Amino acid sequence: MHTTDPDLSASLRRALLDADPALSRYNPLSRILVFDQFNTGTHGWTELIGNHDGESNLDTVDDHMRDFRPPQLSSCTFFDVGTHGAMTGTYALKVSTRPVTGHTGVAIRRLTMAKKGRVQFETYFTYKAEASSEENQASSQAGSGEWDGNIHPSEQQFGAFTVATDICDDRGVRYHTVMRYQNTDLDNRFTRRWMYPVVPEPTPREHLEGKVKLGPTADFTAPNPEDWQSVGEPQSFCYNEVPTKVNWHYLRWQLDTETQRNVELQVNDRVYDLRDVPVPAYEDTYDSLDNLLNFYVSARTHTNVRNFLFLDSVLISVDW
Repeated sequence: MHTTDPDLSASLRRALLDADPALSRYNPLSRILVFDQFNTGTHGWTELIGNHDGESNLDTVDDHMRDFRPPQLSSCTFFDVGTHGAMTGTYALKVSTRPVTGHTGVAIRRLTMAKKGRVQFETYFTYKAEASSEENQASSQAGSGEWDGNIHPSEQQFGAFTVATDICDDRGVRYHTVMRYQNTDLDNRFTRRWMYPVVPEPTPREHLEGKVKLGPTADFTAPNPEDWQSVGEPQSFCYNEVPTKVNWHYLRWQLDTETQRNVELQVNDRVYDLRDVPVPAYEDTYDSLDNLLNFYVSARTHTNVRNFLFLDSVLISVDW
């Protein structure tokens, strides 16, 4: 059915989305670019690895990028309840860290832009620190807190998770839009705030030129903690008292590649206006990255306890 009435067209489109249980829980822009339902596979999400010289010289991969870990399909299985499953279906995408303070796990989805404009990333997510383990117990004994029947020490053992892009237009102008939820600071104190970096992320070319050198557990997005700023009021999530109870949260993040800006972040019932959040671009231009539109998610631990970020599904839409 064709109609020139924009209100009627919007109503018909919403009705079609609502008729599909998988899509009805999302609020996409006019065109759906990808809809990744991890119950059927990883859908192109893969480990982020740094640039290198080729098969014979993988030693040129930057130290901090050598162990970002590949994302896995997870049935959210725990020692006490067995298989929990995802929000819909059995499998979610799991991004995990090693039990090493400062370690980061990263998964990336590589795309390109057919046109500049608004882009929106939506997902249902949850995060957890590892359940019962020697590392978990050692962290608790080191001062992360005692169980009081409500708040579990593992909640304070989760560091941060990040949603971000890597974008380059057809002129070689490259920049990252980044939103990070910091659950605890580097001293493992609750902060529960959304943050953004005020400097560009160090790149392999800058490392090769000797401008930056990062260690294996460096915060690769913005290594200096002073280069992070918070936005809005702190936000708490339903951790649900123990590390094996999974509750899913809605996230919608919108940006504009025409203006090279963030637009808005919605997490559950909280909406943050991001139009005044700065997005620093690189001073140098970058070749071979025309119309780059990459998305990545990461989990970062601030203790010697593994941290996990789970995504039930991801929908990326545009207004092109």
